Amino acid sequence: MIDWIHPGLIFLVGALVLPALKGRSQQIWLLVVPLAALASVATMTEGDYGAFTFIGQNLLIGKVDKLALVFAWVFTIMAVIGLVYSLHVRNTAQHIGAFLYIGSALTVVFAGDWFTLLVGWEIMAFASAYLVFAANTVSATRAGMRYLMVHITGGVLLLGGIILHGQETGSYLFGPIGETGGLAYTLILIAFIINAAVPPLNAWLTDAYPEATVTGAVFLSAFTTKTAIYVLIRAYPGTELLVWLGAVMALYGVIYAVLENDCRRLLAYHIVSQVGYMVAGVGIGTEMALNGSASHAFAHIIYKGLLFMGAGAVIHMTGRRKLTELGGLYRTMPLTVVLYMIGAFAISAFPLFSGFVTKSMVVAAAGGDHRAAIVLMLTIASSGTFLHTGLKLPYYMFFGKDCGLRPSEPPANMLAAMSIAAILCIGIGVLPGVLYGLLPYPVDYHPYSGYHITESLSLLMFTALGFFLFLKYLDPERTISLDTDWFYRRGAGLFMWIASRPIARWEQMISGISDTVIWRSLNFTANVSLVSDLKVVDAIVNGVARTALRCGAAMRKVQSGVVSHYAGAMIGGVLACIALYVALWTG
Repeated sequence: MIDWIHPGLIFLVGALVLPALKGRSQQIWLLVVPLAALASVATMTEGDYGAFTFIGQNLLIGKVDKLALVFAWVFTIMAVIGLVYSLHVRNTAQHIGAFLYIGSALTVVFAGDWFTLLVGWEIMAFASAYLVFAANTVSATRAGMRYLMVHITGGVLLLGGIILHGQETGSYLFGPIGETGGLAYTLILIAFIINAAVPPLNAWLTDAYPEATVTGAVFLSAFTTKTAIYVLIRAYPGTELLVWLGAVMALYGVIYAVLENDCRRLLAYHIVSQVGYMVAGVGIGTEMALNGSASHAFAHIIYKGLLFMGAGAVIHMTGRRKLTELGGLYRTMPLTVVLYMIGAFAISAFPLFSGFVTKSMVVAAAGGDHRAAIVLMLTIASSGTFLHTGLKLPYYMFFGKDCGLRPSEPPANMLAAMSIAAILCIGIGVLPGVLYGLLPYPVDYHPYSGYHITESLSLLMFTALGFFLFLKYLDPERTISLDTDWFYRRGAGLFMWIASRPIARWEQMISGISDTVIWRSLNFTANVSLVSDLKVVDAIVNGVARTALRCGAAMRKVQSGVVSHYAGAMIGGVLACIALYVALWTG
C-alpha cells in the first residue's frame, strides 16, 4: 500500500509524458497534473517517508511537517494558476520546463536530507533557466547563460558545504545548522542567499526575469526565491546577519525600482524588496517572525504571480514592455487593469488584501524584538512598494499618456488565472485565519486593530499624495540601469576561458586517473558492497549524458532548435535522477 505520493514526483513524471501529447489532450494534462499534486498535498499526514541507507548514511526523500506543508500548498496552488495561464501556449518544451521547475521546487520542500535537497536544487536551476532561454531572443539567451552560471556557482558552493557539514556532524539529514560559523556554515549560507537574491548577489534575478517568456516569468516569480526562504527557515533561523541583509534588501529593491522603465524589471526589483521582509523575519527568528516569513512567502507568490500575469498580458497583446511605450490601455483592457490593481493593493498591504495580514506580521515581530531601525527600514520600503507597483507602473502602463494602441483583452485562460489569483489575494486578506492555521507555529496576531489600519492607510494615502504632487518628476526615462550584474557581464569571458582550458583539462586528467587507477584499487581493497553501490552511482551518472542526448534528439521532433535540445537534456537528467533514487531506495 502506498501511504505517500510525492507531489514533486507527480510533476517530474508528468513532464516525461508531455512530449507524447498534443492539442486538447495536452491542455487536459496541464490541468490534471497540478490538480493531482494539490490533492496529494491535501491528503498528506505529517511524518517521514522514503527513508533509505546509502554508504552508511541515512537519507530521507520526504519529510512532512507544517512548515513543509505551507510551502507545498502555495507551490501547488501557484502551479495550477500558472498552468491555467499557460494553456494557450503551444510550445511543449516550455510546459516541460515548467513541470520540471515546479517538481524540483517541491523536491526541495520535502527533502529530509541534504543530497535530496541538492538534486532538487540543481534540477530547479536548469529548468528555470530554460524558461528564460525559451524566449528565443539574443538578450534572453545571454541573460539565461548568466543566470545559469550564477546558479551553477551556487550549486557548487552548496555541494561543498554539504560535504563539509556531513564530515563535521556525521549526518546528512537536513535541519538547523546551528551557530557553527565554520566553512560549511558559510558556504551553504552563501548558496542559499544567492537563490534568495540578497544584494549584492541579486542581479541574476532582475537580469533574467524580464527576458523570460510571458508565461515563464510567472513561474520564475514564484519558486526560486521562495524555496530559498524555506531552506533559510529550516537551516538558519535566528541568524543576526540575515536581519540586516533583509532590511537592506527591502530598501535596495524599491530604490532600484525608481530607475526602471521596463515593467517586468520593475516588478523583479520588487521581488527583491519583498523577499527582504522574509529574510529579515528568518534572521529575527522568533515564532512570530518565522510565521511572518512563511505567510508572507505564501501571499507574495500569489500576488506577485498576479502582477507578472497582468504585465505579461500587456506584453502578450501589445508586444511592448517599456513604460515609455505604453499608456491609455484601460480603454480596451479594463479587466486586466482591475485584476492587476488587486495584485497592486495586495503587495502594497492595503487592508482587506493579503499583504496587509502577512507583511505586517514581520514588521510587528521586529517591533516586538525591539528593533526600531529595522521597523523603520521595512516601513519605508512598504511606502516605496506602493509608490512604484501600485501607482507608477499602472499609471504609465494603463493610464497616463495615450500610446495609441487599442489591444483587446488577453485570452480567456489568462484572465481566468488572474481571476483565481485575485480572489485568493482578497480571500487571504478578508479571512487571514485560514492561512494562519497552516503556519508552523501557533499564531497570536490580530492585524485588524484600529491602530494598524489607521497607520497603514495614513502611510498609503500620503504616498499617493506625494506621487500625484511630484508626478511630473517621476516620468520614466529611456535609460538602462546597471546593477551588480555589470561585474559578471565583464568577467564572463575570463570565466569561460578558465572553465574551457585549465579546469577542463584538469578534469580530464583526474577522470583518466580515476578510471584507470582508483576503480582497480577499489576492486581489490574496498568493501564489496561499497564498490557495488559506487558502481551503481557511476553507471547512472555516466548514463546521464547518453540519456540526455537521446531525449534531446527526440525533442527536436517536437520543436526544432537548440533550445528544444536543452529541454530534452533536462528530461534526460531527470530520468537519471529518478533511476538513481529508485535504485538506492529499493536496494
